[in-house]
Amino acid sequence: MSLGRSGRKTGTAEEQGRDPSDECAAMTTHSVNPSNELIEESAATQGSNEEKSSITGPSLAGRLLYWWSLFVAGALLAVFAPPVLLVSWISRRRAWVYPWALFGARTWLRLSGMKVRVRGLELIDPAQTCVFISNHRSYLDTATLFAYLGRRIGLIAKKELLKVPILGYGMSYVNIMAIDRTNRERAIKTMEAAADRISSGISFGVFAEGTRAKPGQVLPFKKGAFYMAVQAGVPIVPVAIKNTDVLMGKGTGAARTGTIEMVLLAPVNTKGIASDLDVQRLVHRVQHSIAAELGVRKLIKR
Repeated sequence: MSLGRSGRKTGTAEEQGRDPSDECAAMTTHSVNPSNELIEESAATQGSNEEKSSITGPSLAGRLLYWWSLFVAGALLAVFAPPVLLVSWISRRRAWVYPWALFGARTWLRLSGMKVRVRGLELIDPAQTCVFISNHRSYLDTATLFAYLGRRIGLIAKKELLKVPILGYGMSYVNIMAIDRTNRERAIKTMEAAADRISSGISFGVFAEGTRAKPGQVLPFKKGAFYMAVQAGVPIVPVAIKNTDVLMGKGTGAARTGTIEMVLLAPVNTKGIASDLDVQRLVHRVQHSIAAELGVRKLIKR
């Protein structure tokens, strides 16, 4: 797919107030304007929960469960990761780490009081490599997407995770690739490397918003994952992760036990995508299918 060059030098992305990860999306030096649409979910049941939370604040039990969940995550990482990584490194068997990573993700969710229900797996060909594009509202989303798709996947993660002791080192063992959104050239190289791995048969999961949205919100999708899928020639599977903003929402400082629902929607073919406009339409289609599954009531222009 050929994407044109802009031809104008207007300073760094940070100087212009833009996120460089949007520019890296095109896999070239061409810059595409990000979508101006902000999807806001106001489903009645979740909205009432959030209004109640904003009025009364998190309960003591909610705060304790939140910190317990973070403690469990750290304990699992500290106890299991060092020996697993050491044995894998000595034996040169990097693949041995992946089953332990699945164990850690599932165990963390279970000990945090979370159950996971998955719908839509029957829509996906087990032999087909895909890019799974999901919404993102909670720390719980990453473990859910990683551990419950029923197949081995890699993930695109923010570079800050590389600074986390043990985790940062072990990410490469399980195909978790960190993207530096502050450096356009590095971001492009990361997405191109991910596309190469996808072409080799490894599916990837991406949270297209680029960061966690606040409870009840869906942020505009960035285009990097879409260009990555187009370049690799694989379908995109829209994924709607529900209820995690209620169970452990961004900025709430609290958690509650409950059931996470992950819904896989029908795959979207990327063949025939030949222009930036085609990609923009693809982003719009996938974003709106996820929004509809989440129960979005209206789209708000920025």
